Amino acid sequence: MTTKVFGHKAPDTDSTGSPIIWAWYLNEVKGIAAEPVLLGEPNTEAAFVLKHWDLPKPAIIESVAEGEKVVIVDTNNPAELPEGINKTDITAIIDHHKLVGGLETKGPIDITIRPLACTATIMYDLIGGDLAKAPRGIKGAMLSCILSDTLEFRSPTTTAHDKAVCEALAADLGVSMNELATAMFEAKSDVSAFSDAALLRMDSKEYNVDGTELRVSVLETTAPKLILDRKDSLMASMVDVAKEDGADQVLLFVIDILKEEATLLVPNDLVKKIAEASFGCTVSGDSVVLPGVMSRKKQIIPALKV
Repeated sequence: MTTKVFGHKAPDTDSTGSPIIWAWYLNEVKGIAAEPVLLGEPNTEAAFVLKHWDLPKPAIIESVAEGEKVVIVDTNNPAELPEGINKTDITAIIDHHKLVGGLETKGPIDITIRPLACTATIMYDLIGGDLAKAPRGIKGAMLSCILSDTLEFRSPTTTAHDKAVCEALAADLGVSMNELATAMFEAKSDVSAFSDAALLRMDSKEYNVDGTELRVSVLETTAPKLILDRKDSLMASMVDVAKEDGADQVLLFVIDILKEEATLLVPNDLVKKIAEASFGCTVSGDSVVLPGVMSRKKQIIPALKV
């Protein structure tokens, strides 16, 4: 039976690249038949990375079958995985997020969760010397994943090890990290073709905070004006997206990669209350700038209060 390897819904670069990396390792090193798949269309940055490194886009799946073997990467949250995930045969989890709970397995499995900025950094360590056998595209995907998740080392999730791994990969590949990251961020910032609802779901995760169901969306960009110019229509779309997705509220943080700050849209009194309680700010309009806030995992989610 072929093992499916996948990350979370609304796949970003890490949840697109890491399944490809790990499926290569299982197939070529461990001799285990494996296939990388995606739980949705990759975002614009991830699509750029696939094209840049000449990697075929993995198949997109909407469901999983009872009993099929799967490896979960870049998440351990059942809300970000297909319905029925607990009926599959989960053989491994590789992640860098906090432990959420709720996944069930048929027996003991390999779980690796480490406090690093990127799943691909963990895979670099797990693969070890066998990475020398990897083709250029696999190493390129690994480098791209880490540059993306660290925002080229600007994110507070970045560790010295993440940076050292990037430097080693870039030297091996003979590429400039800055040039690659700049091209990736430009691709990520091109959101003109997406509807408001698609933008709100593009990089979003579901969380229950003090009994309130929140869809926490983050858009990382070097051109925040392109998104903030759509502020009114984005806030109007939040109502329908929340209703369709079973959430009480959508929170949208627009991350300015270059200025290293976030702008939170504030469509109503509930979000105003959340913003002021969570970030110690004073909200006087329909948005608020949060200096230094770059990471949903490390700075946004742990701070949220309702």
